Amino acid sequence: MAIPETEIAVPSLADLPAAATQLRAALSDHNIILFEGEMGAGKTTLIKALCENLGVPASEVSSPTFSLVNEYRDARNQPVYHFDFYRLDNSAEALAMGALEYFDSGYLCLIEWPSRVSDLLPSRHLLVTLTVTGEEARVLQLKTMG
Repeated sequence: MAIPETEIAVPSLADLPAAATQLRAALSDHNIILFEGEMGAGKTTLIKALCENLGVPASEVSSPTFSLVNEYRDARNQPVYHFDFYRLDNSAEALAMGALEYFDSGYLCLIEWPSRVSDLLPSRHLLVTLTVTGEEARVLQLKTMG
């Protein structure tokens, strides 16, 4: 089971793969992973590193800013859903695109800007907060919820 709360230091971008490995280990049996952090904190970059760790080719991972969701396949050919809700005006838009079906699928859902759809999110999830601590340095705070 995942540790209820932990921190991962990321001194530079070169340390992201190691941080992604630690994050993967913390996923445990969570399939809903929320990524919070200011614009430019590195949410998409961290998700790309995590997806690579899961066996998704790096060239396939990109921000779903305009499509809202991208689907990738991990090394076991299981779907991984990557959401970016930054451009949503309200959670009704997420409902209209079928967000609840994705969340209930049992497959890994990586969600950027989850606060835009907070009323739709399952209570049980892993919250990853990225805090900028330097030009390339970040601290990841992982907290198990629910």
